[in-house]
Amino acid sequence: MNFDAAAQDRIYACCSDAIAAAGREKESLFLARLALLLFEQVGDEARCRAAIAAALHDLPSPSLSAG
Repeated sequence: MNFDAAAQDRIYACCSDAIAAAGREKESLFLARLALLLFEQVGDEARCRAAIAAALHDLPSPSLSAG
């Protein structure tokens, strides 16, 4: 299932808000927990590993606006 641009924007905003709510100290823990919960929904180890590799590939540098 693919999301349209509006749905992607809403999900991005929701995730961004949740990351901010978790705070800097728990940001990594939140993201790891979120990923695990989503991987359980996928239910396919190979697809999850491929998604991890794809996310890490050509990971951009943080932008100046991210700080």
